[in-house]
Amino acid sequence: MFTEKKEKGVIGNQQNRITEGTTIVGDFTSKSGIRIDGSVEGTVKTSAKVVVGEKGLVKGNLECQHADIEGKVMGKLFVSEILTLKATAHIEGEVVAGKLAVEPGATFNASCVMKGNVKTMPQREEENTSGNEAIKKVKQR
Repeated sequence: MFTEKKEKGVIGNQQNRITEGTTIVGDFTSKSGIRIDGSVEGTVKTSAKVVVGEKGLVKGNLECQHADIEGKVMGKLFVSEILTLKATAHIEGEVVAGKLAVEPGATFNASCVMKGNVKTMPQREEENTSGNEAIKKVKQR
C-alpha cells in the first residue's frame, strides 16, 4: 500500500567513509554517498552526494550528483546538480556544475562551466565602436 521513495543513487542510509589518515590510490566508484576526510588519488565517481571534509583531499577527477567541499580538490569536478564550496574549500582545476554556491573565503582557481545555464550576452552596437563614436550616437538620440 505505501511505497518508500528513495533519492536516485542512494541506497538506504548507506554512506562510504574515507577517514582521516586513510589514503586510497586508484579509482573509487559507488552508488551511495561518499564522505572523504582522508585522501584519494584517482577518480571518485558516484550517482549520489560527495562530501570532502576540511582535512580531505582529492587529487584526480570527482564525478557526482551533489558535492559539498570543505577540503582540497585538485583535478576535474563534474557535479550534475549543486556544487557547494565552504569557506575552507580549495579548488584547482576544471569545474562543470549545474549550480555553484561559494562561501566567502573559499579558494577557487579553476575554469568553470555552468552546465545548461551558459548564455552569451548579445553585443550592443555602442560596444562595437570606439568611445567617441558611442558618445556621438548617444547625443544624437
